[in-house]
Amino acid sequence: MTRQSSYDLSNHGLNATGNVQWNLSPAALVEAATRRNEGVITAEGPFNAITAPHTGRSPKDRFVVREPDTEGNIWWGNVNVAVTEEAFDNLHQQIVSYLDGRDELFVRDVYAGADEAHRLGVRVVNESAWHNLFIYNMFLRPTPEQLGTFEPEFTILHAPAMKIENYEALGFRSSHAVVLNFGKKMVLIAGTNYAGEMKKSIFAIMNYLLPLKGVLSMHCSANIAPEGDTALFFGLSGTGKTTLSADPGRGLIGDDEHGWDEDGVFNFEGGCYAKVIRLSQEAEPEIYSTTQRFGTILENVVVDEATRALNLDSDYITENTRASYPLHFISNYVPSGQGGHPKNIFFLTADAFGVMPPVAKLTKEQAMYHFLSGYTAKVAGTERGVTEPQATFSACFGAPFLSLHPNVYAKLLGEKLDQHDAQVWLINTGWTGGPYGVGSRMKIQFTRAMLHAVLEGKLNDVETVEDPIFGLHIPKSVPGVPDDVLQPRNTWEDKAAYDEQARKLAAMFENSFRTFADQVSEGVRAAGPKASTRV
Repeated sequence: MTRQSSYDLSNHGLNATGNVQWNLSPAALVEAATRRNEGVITAEGPFNAITAPHTGRSPKDRFVVREPDTEGNIWWGNVNVAVTEEAFDNLHQQIVSYLDGRDELFVRDVYAGADEAHRLGVRVVNESAWHNLFIYNMFLRPTPEQLGTFEPEFTILHAPAMKIENYEALGFRSSHAVVLNFGKKMVLIAGTNYAGEMKKSIFAIMNYLLPLKGVLSMHCSANIAPEGDTALFFGLSGTGKTTLSADPGRGLIGDDEHGWDEDGVFNFEGGCYAKVIRLSQEAEPEIYSTTQRFGTILENVVVDEATRALNLDSDYITENTRASYPLHFISNYVPSGQGGHPKNIFFLTADAFGVMPPVAKLTKEQAMYHFLSGYTAKVAGTERGVTEPQATFSACFGAPFLSLHPNVYAKLLGEKLDQHDAQVWLINTGWTGGPYGVGSRMKIQFTRAMLHAVLEGKLNDVETVEDPIFGLHIPKSVPGVPDDVLQPRNTWEDKAAYDEQARKLAAMFENSFRTFADQVSEGVRAAGPKASTRV
């Protein structure tokens, strides 16, 4: 059974002197990772790796090569920071020399894109076994026959233990960096152990390639009912994408990255990368079960040294603890990774100001406005220096991964909504009864009841009330949810304080949207919150 491609490492400039391991099985990779002291096997079987000091993405250390073939398409700025071809070539040589000198390398060939019409072949060369297992878990796995003749369209050279020499002279901010070169179809990653950098680099590639072919690439999860209707869940980290899409009554297409073409929705990945901080078996049984089985990778979870038992409640290392597992670890996954055109689309926000409604129906113009806004909020304790709620606006619910201008994705979304008559809903999984520190987090049982009501068509014709500040259409009743929860102002004891907080957040929306105001229709501009409104 062939696991090594005839397209060897010399095609990437590598002349490895050590042992090169091609497309090893999960068991062999866990053995190798344990032998190399890359982490520990925990009590129930998952492998736990510590990535500190890098326990999340480093957006300020992400760069894109400015080169003639693609520079006219890239959304240059804070997300895609330009670096020269010369700097890339220098770093490439550093990484090649470094990898060539390792005693062992791990090569993984995978696909991104469940739809064969848009599938991308990716090769990842790792210096560590557990990172190679991460790629196995997260992406689509070729057959042994496909591996024999696999020729990658993009390559990632991954050297997390290497520090970049003369980084300032090359235009980098520090001794670690993630550099995408669309012209040479290569990604270089140096100096950071956080596995998510590889995953999101592949997402950024798909975000470049697909929209140029008229396919909408999306930072969202997706599931499908037995009857066949597909639902999408957009949202930033911590808003509930993974949790809410893992519904035992619906098949899971995928939890994070998808495309939408003329035939429907398809997953980019073959796995899930779920946050596990304070994970509850009762509230999230499907995801919790993956933390109890061999083959799952855990990142930065606190483990008892003696028993190897997990402490999922501890944020001692980071709030951003993660689990990476193949999609088939979820019992009701959809093997094809595909679904039809979505009937309902959910925009998830975790509003820490406590003023957004828990569920609201959006017009198309409101959907476009909130898609470009991409609002959620950070709360105290999730990041260093955050002591009170902070509004976060991330275009298309995924600005750090957008290779093209947000308007490209928004335009495609608008076209898809028109073509397929999908209904968009806003869901607030954040705070009610007051802001963070005063109110409480929306009960997940209520959020699930709202989602089920939408998906079962129970809110299609329900009477709604228009919010005077946000203009959102809020249902007057939802089965299984107390009526007073639906109107956020009614949950506050101090109504004047609510009004002030709502206008404050509305002003933040207005200020953030100025970036797009002159590039959208008057209807979309008028669809946002109005800070000047008096209740």
